[in-house]
Amino acid sequence: MKGLLAAISQAKITDNAERLFHGRGGLFSGEEHLLADWFKPVLLITSFKELDEAAKQQLLDAVAEQWKLSHDDVALNLVFQYRAGGQTITEVICGEVPEPHVITENGAQFEVHLLRGQNHGLFLDMVNGRKWVKQHSQGANVLNLFSYTCGFSVMALQGGAKQVVNMDMSKGALSIGKRNHLLNGLDANARFFGHDIFKSWGKLTKLGPYDLIIADPPSNQKGSFVATKDYQRLLKRLPSLLAPNGEVLLCLNAPELSCDFLMQQVEQTAPELRFIERLSNAEIFKDIDEQKSLKVLRYKL
Repeated sequence: MKGLLAAISQAKITDNAERLFHGRGGLFSGEEHLLADWFKPVLLITSFKELDEAAKQQLLDAVAEQWKLSHDDVALNLVFQYRAGGQTITEVICGEVPEPHVITENGAQFEVHLLRGQNHGLFLDMVNGRKWVKQHSQGANVLNLFSYTCGFSVMALQGGAKQVVNMDMSKGALSIGKRNHLLNGLDANARFFGHDIFKSWGKLTKLGPYDLIIADPPSNQKGSFVATKDYQRLLKRLPSLLAPNGEVLLCLNAPELSCDFLMQQVEQTAPELRFIERLSNAEIFKDIDEQKSLKVLRYKL
């Protein structure tokens, strides 16, 4: 666990939520199962394989010792989560988790829930995507599809968007999204629809056209979206929702599917969209194979 401990040692503990160690990128041999995330004031250690009690204790003792050596002036609130065999187990190892737990990213505040399973309320790997949206939303009518807790919407409105339409099947996620807007004093110019996107084209058309559409679907969620069969269904509709020269951010977080997969889907289904660039991920998320990392592709009508 040398890489993890070195990352904790070198981390600059700030107000910003961020990934401190990304073993999943494959750059640290033997540590591919480990992540460390800072959600002030909590350090979250995640293992993507189940550890026996001895290995788990060794890991957590080493983390606590390294924290004391490197950040003795900051109290350690340590949460451990492991994901294996379809289960997600989360426990508070020491200290406590605030409730409500509000964190900061790029000048915005978000409510997170580290003890409720895998989806904490803000996916840290999308930090550059949210930053790009904040920088490119001035005066825009924005459509935020698969909006989850509306991180893109908050950033778009902070960047001067005229309106953001948020749509997600999860009404629970949207309720957190509404609170995120209120946390940031953004109580106007956002709409929230807890609907199935594929049954809502009429409503979306009425609220358009859009200068920017963001599509950040789950890669494989039965009953909601499976990228291999549903991305084409989505792409067929997007060009008709765009204003002239409108842009689309297409997101895909599936290690088994490459950029080429998504680009071919666009070419076959929505040739009106012209590829502009792939947004780079934050340096901490560097992957031994960048085709496996988060893909955020920018297109223009």
